[in-house]
Amino acid sequence: MQQIFWKDSRLPKTRVESWGNDRLTRCFVERPTSFLSLLQTAVSKHGSRKALVFESQRWTYQEVWSSVERYAQVLHNLGLRPQDRVVLFVSNRSEFFFLLFAIQYLGAIAVPVGIREQRPGLTYIMNQCKAKAVAFDESLADRIPFQSDVPSLEHRICIDGDVYTQSRNYLQTAALPSLLNQPFKIDVPAYSANEFDVAVILYTSGTTGNPKGAMITHANIAHSVMHYQYGMQLTENDSSILAVPASHVTGLIANIATMVNVGGATLIMREFRAKQFLDFATQENMTHTLMVPAMYSLCLLEPTFSADALGHWRIGGYGGAPMPVAVIEQLAKYLPNLDLRNAYGATETTSPVTLIPAGMNDAHLDSVGRVLPCADVRIMNDAGQEVPFGETGELWINGPMVVPGYWDNPAATAQSFTAGYWHSGDLGCMDEEGFVKIFDRKKDMLNRGGFKIYSVEVENCLMGIPGVLEAAIVGKPCPVLGERVHAFIYAPNQAMSQEIVTAHCTQALADYKVPETITWLETPLPRNANGKVMKRQLRLNF
Repeated sequence: MQQIFWKDSRLPKTRVESWGNDRLTRCFVERPTSFLSLLQTAVSKHGSRKALVFESQRWTYQEVWSSVERYAQVLHNLGLRPQDRVVLFVSNRSEFFFLLFAIQYLGAIAVPVGIREQRPGLTYIMNQCKAKAVAFDESLADRIPFQSDVPSLEHRICIDGDVYTQSRNYLQTAALPSLLNQPFKIDVPAYSANEFDVAVILYTSGTTGNPKGAMITHANIAHSVMHYQYGMQLTENDSSILAVPASHVTGLIANIATMVNVGGATLIMREFRAKQFLDFATQENMTHTLMVPAMYSLCLLEPTFSADALGHWRIGGYGGAPMPVAVIEQLAKYLPNLDLRNAYGATETTSPVTLIPAGMNDAHLDSVGRVLPCADVRIMNDAGQEVPFGETGELWINGPMVVPGYWDNPAATAQSFTAGYWHSGDLGCMDEEGFVKIFDRKKDMLNRGGFKIYSVEVENCLMGIPGVLEAAIVGKPCPVLGERVHAFIYAPNQAMSQEIVTAHCTQALADYKVPETITWLETPLPRNANGKVMKRQLRLNF
């Protein structure tokens, strides 16, 4: 039986529901009916409140709704209909927000893709989901596939600029500004989606093979935003900076969808820059954000950092990597009212599975949080058996925020899901209070002569060396032991040596865990758009 670890009298009622023949899951009884309904409710309750800020522009919820209606009508006039897939190859900007909800307005499916994707990857994704349209920034036009590459593609919609000429081979491309400026009548009604319909497809940043399209339903989104709402005590008075990519699950759900759900304001940055982030946070009285730990470190290193100017900042969510203890201590010193919240989730879980409860970060620095009220986490061994509290195994995750599978990929779905439980690939443990620790990716665990080494333990030790900003370990092939510990260290402003690292690590780690070789980096660790270190890329050094 699923155990409920998150105790809070303010939580809405829950109940167990049947979601298909092989899946029972605990759900919130009263919940949003669709992704679009989040915005519709916000408009009815908070129509005149600030909803969106981007650069020098700002919109109320009523103004956002008017823009969404116009965008939806334009897409409808182009021939887009319910369940059509629309790729959003769009940077962090207000148009992403409007298009995202315009697609929901029509009952179509949004397929956000990170702007770092190149043409081959974009071509694969568009063919895999049989995209009917793609919207894109003009600066990304050269990466858009031709129709001969994607037979299903009927419309290319440029977010800015003019219609492309024949010399640029985009005769069918429409310029969104000119379409919006033409006179037209808004006569398409908002689509009433079923909560089990797919609202968004997010392609995983998989480490091997082609990416898989996680099918995120309206019900998945509804439960995730409620987990954030009640887990972080968010209200219409909150303003959240979107500094991570809007095209990935954290930006899409934790920032955009959650702020709309509570009627708060989404503050969009094109890209993260510490000084601009701090200036924006001060200007708009930011109260909330979710970022990767490296972003917090960069804020503290910024000469313009001012604790007095950030007095409204009360919730600092983070995930994707451990937060160095030194950074936590500095934030506590300068921003004593900032409540840091570690969170754990994935694309397949529509973001949060665990979250640190209010005020408990310091007491659980080695934990990614407590299991959220509708989440069900099981720690399983290789034989598919649940292990006792405190023992290590792979996290299998169920709940109403877990996707039903991968788009048009039954083989991958069958391999990754068992009776609704998604096999996370993460190794960790859980205690009797529902606090979860993550030790490593199953594929990243090192085996040195039969001794298992979890990356997070060694990396946390390395991050404790003064001057080390980032660190990661991988297994270096060895013909005798199988693998030896190799470290990648980024310490740009500190004289560093193998002797310093070895002396520090031998005081805290078993001898077989101490890095034997080191690569000193001149640039930060390579990360994907979710902030996770791309260890596959690091291994190419061997």
